[in-house]
Parts: sequence; C-alpha cells; structure tokens
Amino acid sequence: MKCEAARRHGLLGAIFLAATVASLAHGQNTDTVGKPIKVFILSGQSNMVGAGKVDGGSSRWGSQFLEPIVSVYEGEYDSTVDYDAATPVKTLKLEKFGGTQPTPYPGGGVQVTRGFVQVNETGIYEFRPGYGGSTHNVMEVDGQEVYRKEVGKEAVHAEIKLEAGRKAPFKITYFTKDANGLGWIVRLDVPGTLSTLVKHKGMYPFLVNDQGQWSARDDVWYRGVVAATGSRWLGVSGGRIGPELGFGHVVGNHFDEPVLILKTSQGNRSLAWDFLPPGSERFEHGGKVYAAYKESPLSWEKGATPEPINWYAGKQYDDCFGAAHDVLNNFDKEFPHWQGRGYKIEGFVWWQGDKDRYDEGHAIHYEQHLVRLIQTLRREFKAPDAKFVVATLGQAAKDGATGNDKLILEAQLAVDGNSGRHSEFKGNVATVYTHPLSQGGASNSHYNGNAQTYMDVGTAMGEAMVKLLKP
Repeated sequence: MKCEAARRHGLLGAIFLAATVASLAHGQNTDTVGKPIKVFILSGQSNMVGAGKVDGGSSRWGSQFLEPIVSVYEGEYDSTVDYDAATPVKTLKLEKFGGTQPTPYPGGGVQVTRGFVQVNETGIYEFRPGYGGSTHNVMEVDGQEVYRKEVGKEAVHAEIKLEAGRKAPFKITYFTKDANGLGWIVRLDVPGTLSTLVKHKGMYPFLVNDQGQWSARDDVWYRGVVAATGSRWLGVSGGRIGPELGFGHVVGNHFDEPVLILKTSQGNRSLAWDFLPPGSERFEHGGKVYAAYKESPLSWEKGATPEPINWYAGKQYDDCFGAAHDVLNNFDKEFPHWQGRGYKIEGFVWWQGDKDRYDEGHAIHYEQHLVRLIQTLRREFKAPDAKFVVATLGQAAKDGATGNDKLILEAQLAVDGNSGRHSEFKGNVATVYTHPLSQGGASNSHYNGNAQTYMDVGTAMGEAMVKLLKP
C-alpha cells in the first residue's frame, strides 16, 4: 500500500518519468505469491551518488552552550514529577559539554541538564541531543520543546528560531540512566537545502508527514551498493540526497506493484575508461591508442608497448554492475519482506559524463560508448525491452556549449529515441535535458549541493521513464 503522504500528494503521479528496464522474473511462482517487484537500476558518477544537501550540516555541541549543569534526582524517570520543583540529590557543573569527550555524567538517578545556548548566526535550528542510549530524552529551548524521543519510539524534532548573540535557556531531561553531554545542532534555513525547500518554501510536500517529520514510502525500497550505500524504504535519510528520491516517488506512484531502486555508482569515473562496457575496442586519437575493455593503461603513444597499471578499462563497470548482480542474485535474502515475489527489471538510468569531458578522445567517442552501454546492460541483465533514461550535464546548454562539453551533450541527446540518430532506440530510450534544472550549478561542483537540482533532475528522470513505460 502506498504511504499516505504519497497518496495525499499524488500530484507527482503521472508526471514522472523513470528509466526502466524490463527483465526476467526471478523464477518464482508469482501467480500465487503476487506480481514481481519492479526494479530500476540507477548508475553513473558522483552526482548519481548524490550531493544534494538535506540541511546546513550538523555540528557537535561546544562553545554555543553556556553554564551547563546536570542535576540528579532520586528514582527512575516519572513523567508526572515536576523536576524543576524537586530537590536534586547532587549537581555537577559540566566543564566540557559536547565535543568528543564531554564531562562524564554522575548517574545515580534521573538526570536533567540545564544551561543556556547562544548561537552566532540568527536562523532556524534543529537540536539532536544524545548518542545511542542517551538519545532517549526531551529537550526544551527557550521554553519550547524541540526534541523528544520516548523509549521504543522515533524521535520527533521541532525547529526553533534563535537570534545571534542571545542567551536562550535549555533543559534536557533523560528518560533512562544513559545520559551524556553529546549532541548536535543543525541550521535548517540554509538556501538550497532540502529542509529549506520543503519546510520553508512548501516544495515537495510528499517528503514529510502531517507532523512535519521526514517520512518514508512503504512501497518503494532503496538499495545502494559501491559508493551509493544504504538499504531502507525510500525517504530522506542522512545529510545528502541523490536523484533517486524524486525518481522513486514518480515511479512508485506509477506502479501498483512495489518498486526497488537499485543504485550502483562511483564518483570521478569516465565512460571511456572506468565504465567502458565489455566488448569495447581500442580507438585512436591525437597520436594515442586508447585501451579496449580489460586493457591497461588508459592510453599510450601509438607504436609503443603499453605498461599496465593497477586498473583496467571497464573496472568500474565490472565493480558496479557486478554488485548489482550480487543483490539481484540474492533477492530473497536481501529483501525478505518480498520473499517469493521475484522481480522484473523495468529500466536503467544513467547520469554521468563529467570526467569524460576532460579528455577530447573520450568526449569524441562518448556517443558510441553510450550506445554500447545501453545495449550491453540490456543484454547482460537479460532485459532486452528495458527502458533507458540518460540525463545530461546541467552546465552544458544546447545553444552555448563548446568544446568537450558540447561533444558530450550532443552524444547524450543523440541516443534519445526521438533524435533520429538511432532508430532502435525509438520509444525505449529518452534523454533528460537538465540545463534548465541545474540552478546555475555545474557537474564538477556537484551543482553546489543544491537539493532542488537533485530533486528536479530525479523527478524529470522519473517522468521520462514513465512516459516510455506507457503504451
């Protein structure tokens, strides 16, 4: 069943486009255990890994906390007790609050820490008190509850606006004997971060629940391998996002069946060398011979004898897609909640090209390597009818790109089935032109970490995929 947030904000629905690959079912009797899981394989380099900032970045507590004192009260925590009116059995001034080695708490009862917090910049903040067992507490700042995590429940955060230089009182009441001075503070209203876009500009409302907390879908699972790690229901997790977030919501809304987003990616890799597809042959450019698949090094002077290095053409292809095979070959073990359902690869998504633009030989041959990549992945994963979506590099504009940027942009646009360059891709390959979505950023700077770029590119990828999937 789709999560309520996705239902409630079904405005994504049919507008999303996802690069899809049709594959074999996993050999299970799907007539009796349900339809196969829809699988999409996403790959590329660092921007596919994802660098969109969720917030302004957390920092450990330290100098912004003033005069912290922990008071200890008899017994175990009791929600009916007014600890501000009770008499502590002991108190301790915390010489170090925060950092990596805060002053140890004394223990021996219910522990409550009081003091003041003073920030250097006016803004909207989130507090994350505790680590491990000490996260079970409630925190108040300036009389407002900003954090609560009951034992056995998820944490609930509430943002608060603080003025630079003003001392605001804080209090942390711990629910268990685990207590310490560890914690983190996060600035939320930094321009371009996901928290600012969602919680202060009203964008992408399907990412949060009615309480304003990040929510995850219950019908789309994210599994990352190589540099793109993680295994969880699709949602905001950690400090960075990639295009899989927007993409997953689009394709998740399109299908009645559950969806698996399998992302396998690694930063700073080129298609003509690291990701070179199996079967690719040598080519020559500028007096140099460039390696074929499995050859090493990257290139050598024509007529010379190549001296191999500890890497070979296609090594990253083998690592990334080998890792994807490992996940799919162990599908029931990897995804026990879908045991017996099997899977069907619906599509591939490719967002890459930055490293190839630093070598003219790579840029000139990008189109032929991209065509081979599409053909090879479909054949290797036994998904001949799988859809394929390619995204361009955002800084390159159709009417202004020059040099290697122009060569790669034209190659990426050429594989679109509507370009007329490759008739076999008509209706099954689409290219997303990302320049209008890049917010002025560039691929080599990860689009300045702007979360809107990653959400919008991912959404556009999903829309393109869904369009290909429709009859």
